[in-house]
Amino acid sequence: MKVAFQMDPIGLVDIDADSTFRIAEEAQARGHSLFYYTADHLSYREGKIMARGQSMTLRREKGNHATLGEMTDVDLSDFDVVWLRQDPPFDMFYITTTHLLDRLTPKTLVVNDPFWVRNYPEKLLVLDFPDLTPPTAIARDLETLKAFRAEHHDVIVKPLYGNGGAGVFRITPEDRNLASLHEMFTGFSREPLIVQKFLPAVSKGDKRVILIDGEAVGAINRVPAEGETRSNMHVGGRPEKVGLTERDLEICARIGPLLREKGQVFVGIDVIGDWLTEINVTSPTGIQELERFDGINITAKLWEAIEARRAA
Repeated sequence: MKVAFQMDPIGLVDIDADSTFRIAEEAQARGHSLFYYTADHLSYREGKIMARGQSMTLRREKGNHATLGEMTDVDLSDFDVVWLRQDPPFDMFYITTTHLLDRLTPKTLVVNDPFWVRNYPEKLLVLDFPDLTPPTAIARDLETLKAFRAEHHDVIVKPLYGNGGAGVFRITPEDRNLASLHEMFTGFSREPLIVQKFLPAVSKGDKRVILIDGEAVGAINRVPAEGETRSNMHVGGRPEKVGLTERDLEICARIGPLLREKGQVFVGIDVIGDWLTEINVTSPTGIQELERFDGINITAKLWEAIEARRAA
């Protein structure tokens, strides 16, 4: 198959941790040809969805992990699969790329389905499952945030469309900074904030569960650094081997059919204790850590699911 990757700059990826690199590496091993471009080189031109990028050959060699061909313009409808893999922020630029990629379907398989990526950003899809999530409020109004904090006392405040642990704050009962945080966030953004009841179980880790076509295939535990609330590996969280609990499987059984129906082939959910906190469909991570811990080629299972969809 011809496979295109819309992703962050290939030269900057960590080949021992980046999920997109691992997905592309496995595609190459299966005989698929690779094409690479960044989101700023995606365009609509007279009825065609075009990308300016390069053919790509990968190797697991640090500092020399990619050989790129000449820059060329391609019609993405000529490809079998296009991966939507650039990292957030989930802003109007990101949303516009999903509108453009949506025009390729169903002739070209876009992973994950851009229509539902656009409609299901990670902190919003969980709202469909309120019984699985901790108490949550989404608001821009300070009085609403104050009332939620007064009810639940110890809360986490974060930007609704943030990622990688950026802008995540814990507000304890003694903390007097909620109004200041609200002032700071609303001063540079028109977006609401999301506030959730703090879950003390985060000190034992924030579990990332990987689902392929709606089925759980494994998990890693991300343990916060000393003195940190955030467990994201971007901010010093430490990955640990962990198994799937009955509660994890219950959560996956509830959300899996919807993910499969909406073309969300590769998904990472976040679970703290017994509670679902995010469903990451934009650019989930964790494949390489999971493969190292479990000794299973998870990425091969991912490509089997994609190849089955193409063959259907």
